[in-house]
This record gives sequence, C-alpha cells and structure tokens, in this order.
Amino acid sequence: MNKKNTVEKMQYTAKQIQVLEGLEAVRKRPSMYIGDTNVRGLHHLVDEVVDNSIDEAMAGHCSKIKVIIHMDNSVTVTDDGRGIPVDIHNITKLPAVTTVLTKLHAGGKFGSGSYQVSGGLHGVGVSVVNALSEWLEVTVNRDNKIYWQRFERGKPVTDLKVIGRSTKTGTKITYRSDPEIFEDITINFDIINHRLKELAFLNAGIKIELIDEREKDKTVLFKYDGGIIEFVKYLNKNRDVLFSKPFFISGKKDDIEVEIAIQYNTGYLENVLSFANNINTEEGGTHLAGFKAALTKAINDYLKNDSIPEVKKFSLKGMEQGLSGNDVREGLTAVVSVKLLNPQFEGQTKTKLGNSEVRGIVSSVVNDKLCAFFIENPDTIQKIVAKSISAYKAREAARRARELVRQKNGFSLGSLPGKLADCSERDPFHRELFLVEGDSAGGSAKQGRDRKFQAILPLRGKILNVEKARLHKILTNNEIRAIITASGLQIGDDDDLDLAQLRYHKIIIMTDADVDGEHIKTLLLTLFYRYMRLLIEKGKVFIARPPLYKLSYGQKNEYFFNEEEMQKKIKELKVSYNIQRYKGLGEMNPTQLWETTMNPETRVLKRVELEDALEADEMFTILMGGKVEPRKEFIYKHSAEVIELDV
Repeated sequence: MNKKNTVEKMQYTAKQIQVLEGLEAVRKRPSMYIGDTNVRGLHHLVDEVVDNSIDEAMAGHCSKIKVIIHMDNSVTVTDDGRGIPVDIHNITKLPAVTTVLTKLHAGGKFGSGSYQVSGGLHGVGVSVVNALSEWLEVTVNRDNKIYWQRFERGKPVTDLKVIGRSTKTGTKITYRSDPEIFEDITINFDIINHRLKELAFLNAGIKIELIDEREKDKTVLFKYDGGIIEFVKYLNKNRDVLFSKPFFISGKKDDIEVEIAIQYNTGYLENVLSFANNINTEEGGTHLAGFKAALTKAINDYLKNDSIPEVKKFSLKGMEQGLSGNDVREGLTAVVSVKLLNPQFEGQTKTKLGNSEVRGIVSSVVNDKLCAFFIENPDTIQKIVAKSISAYKAREAARRARELVRQKNGFSLGSLPGKLADCSERDPFHRELFLVEGDSAGGSAKQGRDRKFQAILPLRGKILNVEKARLHKILTNNEIRAIITASGLQIGDDDDLDLAQLRYHKIIIMTDADVDGEHIKTLLLTLFYRYMRLLIEKGKVFIARPPLYKLSYGQKNEYFFNEEEMQKKIKELKVSYNIQRYKGLGEMNPTQLWETTMNPETRVLKRVELEDALEADEMFTILMGGKVEPRKEFIYKHSAEVIELDV
C-alpha cells in the first residue's frame, strides 16, 4: 500500500462519510427505527448520540464523555474526540456534519476505514435523533475553529457557522425529543445511568460523567481502568466468590477482538452477560455459544487428563458422558465482549450476534487460555471442578424431581393442582391466574372472581427462597410445584421457556399489604426472575394492589390505597363517616375483593417490568441472597423511604 493511501485511510474527513439513504420516513414511522415511541425509544435516542462518542473512544481519539440532562429534559452529549468533519461532502455538497445529521445511515462507519469497529452499526445513526427531536444543536471543535448549526425536526434552520476559535477538538450535541412524536419526553436518570456504567466497564479507562440538572448536585462519574474485570467484580460484589481475582481472557484473530472475564461464586445461578461492539446481546449469539462450548470442553478435557495428579481425587462414577454446560456454569459470573468490523444482528429484538465465524474464534481463544490457566492455577480449577461435579449430582436429582411433577400425586402430566380453581375460558390470552396469599383470601377470591376467565391458586405459607436453593430442592417445594403445573411451563430445562405452553397470559400476585405479604411477593418475584424471566420480559406478571382503607359515608363506600388520599376525601365530607382498615385480604368479603382488587373495570394492577437487568440482579441478590451485610446496608439506606408499613 502506498503512503498516500495509508495516510488517507487514517484521516477522518468528508471522504470517509458515506450516504446510504434519506430521512423521509423517520418521522412518519418512528417505531421502525427506534422500536417504539415510549420509554425504550425515547432513551434509544440518548444511546445513539453516546454511541458516536464511544466509537471515537474505541478508535483511540476520545478519553472523556459528558452527558447532561437539562431542566427541560433536553440532553447534551459532549466528547473530546476529533470532532465530526465539517468539510464539504462530495455527494451531498453539504458540510459533512450536516450530512451526518440529515441523511439516514450517513457516517464514518460503513467500510470507509475511519472506524475499525463501531457500536453505532447496530443503531440507526444520529440523523434519526435529529429527525425525532423538536430541535437539535451541534457544536464542533476542529481545525482550531468552533462550528455550530441548529436543526428543527430534522431540518437545518441555520447554515453551519464558525462562532469562535479553539485549540481543542470534540463534538457537543444538544437535543430535545419531540413531544409530537413521544408520549412523554421525561428522561429517566436510572436508565441512562445504567447504560453509561455499562459502557464505562466495557471500555477500560474512558471517563464518563452524568449530570442531572433537574436534581441538585446529582452527578455520577464512571471510570474503570480494569474494564470488564471490574465489571465481573461488581456483579459478584454481594456474593461469596470461589477465588478473589477474576480470570481475564483476551485475544485477536481476523480483526475480531475477544475479551472475557470470569469468576465463580458459591451460588447456584449463572450470570453471563454478552456484548458485541458495546451492544448488550441479550439474546446471546455466536460469541456466547463459542464461550460456553469452550468452557465445557476445557473442564471436561481437564477431567480426562490422567497425567494430572489432582484429577484422581474426584469421583467420576456415572459421568461417562462428561459434565454438561449447565454443570460447569453453576455459580459462574462472566462478561463476554467481542468487537468486530461488520456485526450481523438477529433475533426478535436484534440483540443476537449472528456472525458464524465468531463462534470458532471465541472458542479457540477461550480454550487456549483456559488450558494454560488450569495448569498454572491448580487450586482454582479444583474448586471449579468440585462445584461442577456437585452441580451434576444436583442436576440428576432435579431430573428425578421433575419426574415427580409429572406423576400421580396431583401433579401428573395433564393434571392440575387440586387446590387450583380454574376458569372456563379456553383461550390462554384471555385467562388470568391469581396467586393468592393464604387459604382465607383464596376462599374469598374463589367466590368473588369471574369464573369465566379468572383462576385462583391459594398459596399456603411462604414459598422456598430460590436464591439460596438448587433446582432439585426448588422442584420438591409443594407451592412452587403447584405454580409450575398451573402455569403449564417447565423450569430448569436447557431450553428457554416455551410460552406456547403458558395457560394464562396474566399471572397476578395478590398478597396482604403487610410485612409477610411483601415477603411472599418478593419470594414469588425472585422465582419468576430467576427461573421464569421470560414471563417478566414479555409483560405477563402483575402485582394486584388491594386497598388499605374503606371509607363509608351516607350510603356510599370508597376505597383508598393510602391514608393521604383518604384524609383528603374526609376533609371534603359534610356528613359522618366510618373508616375500616384492612389488615389483609382475608378481611374482605368476596364482593369487596371483586370490587376493589379483581374487577378489570375498577382494579389497579402493576405490570412487573425489567428496565435494568443489572439493578434487578443486584436487588434480588441483596434481598434474598446469603450475605447479611449488604441486606443491612440496604435497609439502613432505604428505611427513610418507607411511607406506610403494617407490622
């Protein structure tokens, strides 16, 4: 390659900006480009702008990114990268920065040599942010000048102007999402906070600052020099680990970069997060498959190696087929991150990596590094193997327990729990199942329900805490077995839940509004999150909200969920009244329970949603895990937030 071509390839100018298509359809059909116009789509716009800055960082040109949420819910993203090019584009005859902001998929990421890898390839480009914004302003520091331009609903309302001089470089974009497009433009701090923390973990050494001007002094700063090693430590911070320092694997082959950090804990659940070009591949893909296959093979190869003295101490009777993937991943926490030039995303939500060549490359890198690690760290591999063999034995016990669920004692295949009061509706989409605390409330619910579409399953006492139990113990718990059988699903199998088998498309948790009720609710949510998470992700799990008070006056009854609402009503009354405080669901007669909590016309249901998987994982680990200190800290920190608690 001659010197001229080499220099041209390394530069970032208008020549590297390729235009694929225009913006015409974006405002007409925004959901095609950002998924929806609700919370997810609104925050996708922030991701798109931040991704541009992260791409500069991955290319080695940016070390600091700042995100500011302003009082009017406009957002500013600033970086110290090279600055978007401002020279005239040879096709559009517009400044390159104007082209990037007004032409769909126009940017330096489409094979032009400006970026080796890019997260933005998964997205739709900052032009879509511009199209869906009430207004957007861009400021570029480049070539010792400061350039500025303003757009409204995707169209330039000024030319690109030079407004000053500067020796710095970088880009600042400020925009306000368009209220004509989005139902609500209120930016959720927690969603942005989670994504920026994730990006800081995935890009070691990059400094990311988040400021929320809507709240005084609300600023967070992320910078993780250890990268995904610190990510794994963070994920395991409330768990007891088998070895203190996560094992780090890295390698590069055919322009595909692989980084993996792994650490085992004493728990029974695996927590493996996978990313491609900084995008959370929630549905997995070839990189995750390659990692899992290599881990299973490496541990099984270790156990087959008779030349290693330590192997002889393990009893491998009945394990001729070797350990399964589930066995070797019990208690595993890992982050798998790959970076590649042309990622292909698949799946329902386009979060599954499909590049076939990635599997073999990841598998090869992992296998080589793990084999060396096992030889150099005999104590660590013995702990992992001992845990994996224990998991194998537990899995065999779980298989036998699953068979019990299919046998004659009221839980056989095709039969339902005896205490389930089923409904007559045949279409699962129109059926709902109430999981009700206690036989008393269950009796009222059975009498008060609409028998056509509402089924009732009373639960006796508190179910097993699945956070601290292996699957075979979980499957022998009577209440959990009843829930599994009633729902029509199977848990603990290698494959994902088959929602085609789901017997009810609304599963409603209905417990007392007291300490025991909250505990039962948390236990049930832990079960759903850990073993039936797809139900939460698909919006099938709900919380019933029974009232705390009944206010009777004249010939009327009104129900209230808190004392503040009730007192406000009392001040308006001109007649005598009577207050009834409900201590539990069992105090309501069937008619009251129907009117307040079960009637679709009047009830209040809260859909259980998963906005932040990392935060949810941390919450369940703190509240239901084996460590006491994190739970104490959580209680001390949040005790002041409790408004009303019935003990």
